[in-house]
Amino acid sequence: MKRYANVIIDISLSSLDRPFCYHIPDELAGKIDVGNRVDVPFGRGNNPRKAYVISLLEEPDCDPSIVKDIIGVSGASVSIEEKQFELAAFIKSNFGGTMSQALHVVLPAKAKVKQLLLREVVRTLGREELLSLKGEALRKKNQNAKVKLLDALLEQESIPYEWITGKLGVSASTIRSLEKAGALRIDSVTKYRNPVHVNKGEGPTLTLSASQQAIVDSVKKDIDESRPGEYLIHGITGSGKTEVYMTLAQIAVSRGEQVIFMIPEIALTYQTLVRFYQRFGSRVSVMNSTLSPGERYDQCMRASAGEIDVIIGPRSALFVPFPNLGMIIIDEEHETSYKSENTPRYHAVRVAEYIARRENAALILGSATPSLESYYKAEKGEIKLFELNERLTGGSLPEVTVTDMRQELKEGNRSIFSRKLQALLKDRIEKNEQAMLFLNRRGYAGFISCRECGEVIKCPHCDVSLSEHYGGKLVCHYCGYETAKPKKCPSCGSGYIAGFKAGTEQIEEKLKEMFPGVTTLRMDADTTKTKDSYEKILSSFMNGEAQVLIGTQMIVKGHDFPNVTLVGIIAADISLNGSDHRSGERTFQLLAQAAGRAGRGTLPGNAVIQTYRPDHYAVVHAAAQDYKTFYSEEIAYRRLMGYPPVAHMLGIRTAGPDRARAEKLAGELADIARRGTYKVPVLGPAPAAIEKLKDMYRYVVYIKAEDYDILVNVKDSLEEYILGQGTGGCFVQFDFD
Repeated sequence: MKRYANVIIDISLSSLDRPFCYHIPDELAGKIDVGNRVDVPFGRGNNPRKAYVISLLEEPDCDPSIVKDIIGVSGASVSIEEKQFELAAFIKSNFGGTMSQALHVVLPAKAKVKQLLLREVVRTLGREELLSLKGEALRKKNQNAKVKLLDALLEQESIPYEWITGKLGVSASTIRSLEKAGALRIDSVTKYRNPVHVNKGEGPTLTLSASQQAIVDSVKKDIDESRPGEYLIHGITGSGKTEVYMTLAQIAVSRGEQVIFMIPEIALTYQTLVRFYQRFGSRVSVMNSTLSPGERYDQCMRASAGEIDVIIGPRSALFVPFPNLGMIIIDEEHETSYKSENTPRYHAVRVAEYIARRENAALILGSATPSLESYYKAEKGEIKLFELNERLTGGSLPEVTVTDMRQELKEGNRSIFSRKLQALLKDRIEKNEQAMLFLNRRGYAGFISCRECGEVIKCPHCDVSLSEHYGGKLVCHYCGYETAKPKKCPSCGSGYIAGFKAGTEQIEEKLKEMFPGVTTLRMDADTTKTKDSYEKILSSFMNGEAQVLIGTQMIVKGHDFPNVTLVGIIAADISLNGSDHRSGERTFQLLAQAAGRAGRGTLPGNAVIQTYRPDHYAVVHAAAQDYKTFYSEEIAYRRLMGYPPVAHMLGIRTAGPDRARAEKLAGELADIARRGTYKVPVLGPAPAAIEKLKDMYRYVVYIKAEDYDILVNVKDSLEEYILGQGTGGCFVQFDFD
């Protein structure tokens, strides 16, 4: 008889990241299992806390006299398999953070929400007996509702409860009276919330090209021989990677297995869902942050019950508890959004590799611009590489023009749009074709500064400039701080204060000034705040309700609009100014992906890249859509500098309200790493790129090593130090590669 339970307290504090033993009282015997959430008394005040049961014991592993009783099974109890704990342990070990934080990531839902019950009224008597009851009711006064319900039961054996109380207008008391008479019973069936609202329709029947079929055949052969592996599909934009994904998914589903299909952006969900729904019907669902807690929980329950074959979504889709997972597909695998920004800072592709190995499932990675990590592994033969070099439509890649905005300025063009882009926009609008304008910023202007003294208006809580929005409002895009735009410079009093650089709102305004009557849609963080905003904007543009779509990164990631024949990239340089070693890679990927949105149908396409650095290798190779030459230059730079993927890096960030304490803690951690067994190179501490954020001062330390496991061991030793010494009110975050 298991009489004790080890639990993890549901508090994100490293000092509590260890099991605590509790006694299971007699009234809860047999009601508690591994994976349950329970309420326990905690601390000196015995305050009730939520906790996760991680193991059951016959005897306590500590002094029995100090062991407290579990209060009860939490109303938020979620039963999860042992595999989820293994996965949480993997994430904690390889990416840092506490076990509690890792469990929050992998659990199907933070809390069990109220289930929806569908009630059915089922007749339990024969027709003769029902007719007899009806005769009795007719002879009495005020029995019309009972007669109405009996008539309905004579026609149908079961009727939805809500239909009886709604359409028939029969009260609950009337239903209960017939239930007591034995004429009917009320059955309750769990009804799952379904976030999918798509008309199935008929998708296009496509015949795979020889190149596509070769990929499918190769992967299928490995699956049939019970040796599924990891595969990278490097296909140019428009080469038909999604059709390959769907065919591979069909192979897994036909074997009775489930498929996780990962996409980098919620904005891609609708278009992807439509294509999969047309192929797989209602056994497809989605998992993303726009779902309600009830919808998220129900998708996990549907998946574990075997009611879903394919789940589509960003990182969170990876943790849907499928009983027989056969394949994980990660589209646009290069995207930075697959890396979590919160502790633990796990990378979904690395976690997917672990899950695929554990489940003996196939892992399919795909991109027109693969991450250097994936291509490097393919180059070394660690994963199988496939290439798709032709567009599915038979068309060619767009004609790309690089425009030097310095020259435009010298020749008197002060517009946001180069003369080449203006001419092409005019041409496409007149032809009733569509265009996309991409800018990696939102808001009305990049920042506000004084032309007299150079003062930039910054957020008082973060070391970043404020952005101008409509209505004379300045907004911080990090903490949300807002203030009115000043009329004079707060530093020198000059009236020459204005916004510089364009935002999506300003581009839309200038476009309408230049082309009166043009219809536009804008897609950025400001216009996609509501639940269905992504679908509404994208479906409107697909249906031709606007000639130009203006947006930030979310418009250039994987979307397929056949009538788009022009893409304008307004400010190609912004991502080149990043403060890390990936800025060149990110710029190449963004520009190549953006340009690839043009000419995906039967009409030829154009792309215009506007830049102040036309000779930068990332811009040159993106314009040529030449990934391999870019990779050769970039990997040589990484090899020279010892950066990932050639070597590995561990970033350690300390943050706290006291600048001196945050810097001191960073220094202590750096010294421990330097004195450690492995003699690894340690850089820092130094102020973070944004030193102050939300009133917290931030410092960073970087450690390099060729072996990832060495960095994991260094991280473990630093966590041990933090556990013993504390952090003095500071936060510590670990970030690999």
